[in-house]
Amino acid sequence: MIEDLVAQIETRFAELGGQMTDPEVISDRERYAEVGRAYRQLEPAAKLAAEWRHAQDDAAGAEELLEELGEESGMREELEQARERIERLEEEIRLAMVERDPNDEKSVIVEIQGGAGGEEAGLWAGDVYRMLTRYAERRGWQIEPIEAGEGKYTFAIKGEGAYSVFKFEGGTHRVQRVPATESQGRIHTSTATVAVLPEAEDVDVQVDPGDLQIDVYRSSGPGGQSVNTTDSAVRVTHKPSGIVVSMQDEKSQLQNREKALRVLRARLFERALAEQQAELAADRRSQVGTGDRSEKIRTYNYGERRVTDHRIKLTVHNLDQVLEGDMDELTEALQADEKRRGLEAQAAA
Repeated sequence: MIEDLVAQIETRFAELGGQMTDPEVISDRERYAEVGRAYRQLEPAAKLAAEWRHAQDDAAGAEELLEELGEESGMREELEQARERIERLEEEIRLAMVERDPNDEKSVIVEIQGGAGGEEAGLWAGDVYRMLTRYAERRGWQIEPIEAGEGKYTFAIKGEGAYSVFKFEGGTHRVQRVPATESQGRIHTSTATVAVLPEAEDVDVQVDPGDLQIDVYRSSGPGGQSVNTTDSAVRVTHKPSGIVVSMQDEKSQLQNREKALRVLRARLFERALAEQQAELAADRRSQVGTGDRSEKIRTYNYGERRVTDHRIKLTVHNLDQVLEGDMDELTEALQADEKRRGLEAQAAA
C-alpha cells in the first residue's frame, strides 16, 4: 500500500517537474501558475518519499549484513533504527497526502466584533485585531483595512495560503482579565467573535444584481471630510439570503459599494462552504473545515499568562508573545490535528 503511494508521488512529482520546464506550459501564464502550485504542494510529500526510499535501502543493507556477519556485526541496532524511521515516514507521507482544503491557497477577509462584556469586549476585539494583523505581518502577508470602528474590524489578508492559517481563528475568543476601568481588581470575562472568510472571486460566487438592494446614506463616524456632508455610506442587502453589508469608511460612494460587494461575496461563499461541510459531516461524522463559529475556541487568561485552545486541548504559557502575533505553535498544532482527522475520515471512507 505505502509502496504504491510512494510510487504515485514520485511519478506525479516528476511529471510536474517536467511541465515546469515545458516551453508550452511556461508560455501559458495561468497554466504555469497552476502547475507551480501543484508542484509546491506535492514537494513536501516527495521529499518524504525520497527519505522513505533511503530508509528502506538502509534497512535492507543492515539486514543483509546481519545475516552474513551475525549479531557481532552491530547491525541489529542500525536495522531497528531504520525500521523505526520507515514507520515514522510512512505516517508522515500519509498525512502529507491528506486531501487539502481547496480554499487553503486563498486570501481571506476577517471580521472581528466585540461580543459579551460591554465596553471591555470592544477593547478585547481591538486586541484580537492587533494580534491577528501582527501574525499576518510575521508571515509576510499584506493587510488591507476594510472597516474599523465601534469594536468592529474588517480587513483582508492578501497572500497565497492565508486561509490555510487563519481559518483556525474563526470562532469565539474569550479573555479573562482585570479591565483597566475595574477599580476593585475583579477579573472579568469578555469575548470577541472572529469570522474568517476565504475571499471569493467572481468565478466562485455569481451575484445577480437583481437580487441586491443598495441604499445610500450619510456617514456617521470617522471617515474623512465627507462625513455628515454627503451620502457616501452604502448598505447592500442580498435579498435571497438576507445578508446585509454596510460600509462607510471610504469617502466615495463607489469605493464603499465595491468594498461592501467584496465582503458580501465572501460571506455568500462562506455560507455555501458551511452548507457543503455540514452535508459531509452528516455523512462521515467528522467535519474538516472552519468549524462552528459560535463555539468558544480559545481562552486567554491574563492572570496565569496562558492561552488554551479548547479544540485540541492545548495550553501554552506565552500569552504576551501570542498577543504580539507569535502564534505558529498554535497554528501548527491545529494543522496537524486537521490532517489527522482528514486521515481518519479517508480511512473510514
